[in-house]
Amino acid sequence: MNAKLPAEPRSEPLLWLQLLGLGALPLEALLLLLLLAGAAPGPWPWLERGLAWSLGSLAPTLLLWRRPADVWSLLLISTPLRGRRELQRRRSGRQRGWGLRLALGVGAAGLLPLLAWLDRWSVLARDLALLPEAPRLVALLLAAAVLSLMLWQWQQLLQALWLLSRPAAAVAAAPALTVEEISATRLCLGLPLLLPDVLSGAAAPLRPTSPQPKAGGGDACG
Repeated sequence: MNAKLPAEPRSEPLLWLQLLGLGALPLEALLLLLLLAGAAPGPWPWLERGLAWSLGSLAPTLLLWRRPADVWSLLLISTPLRGRRELQRRRSGRQRGWGLRLALGVGAAGLLPLLAWLDRWSVLARDLALLPEAPRLVALLLAAAVLSLMLWQWQQLLQALWLLSRPAAAVAAAPALTVEEISATRLCLGLPLLLPDVLSGAAAPLRPTSPQPKAGGGDACG
């Protein structure tokens, strides 16, 4: 017998953890500034910025457009595919739509002017540069990696807000994706170490208890 799905759509703690990306994005922008501060721009700064943006934002956007980031992944660790509850797989079924894709594109486009602005002002942070006197190419490649991280955080933040705002009826009506469908349509990164029951603080559902006489040496866990 299948357990009844919870009526409360905001009962998933991992979705709330994804909202921490809202605080991580400014820190990642600061990291980007300190990386760019270590190398002076070359003769064609717009070309250099465009290259870093293409590698760190445009290319990942094309990938995440086709295969959105798995909402149950925290990049380094994730929830095992075969250990996910039915409610989690139903929410994965709601993790789609043109609105989310357009918002991803807006975020990717916004990273280009952000990169240009930070690069122009990075000269003021020269004394705090993480890689003083680093080659410009090294700084740009590291900046591209940070842009990719920011794009990932942006999409995860949008998806978490979207899923948390869905009514319980919509979540219950969504099809539960299979493990194969999730693996084929979602970008699942991270080691599968986030066990759902441990994360939610709940063990396996307790069986109804009935009054029974206690016997010495009996099994306390049932």
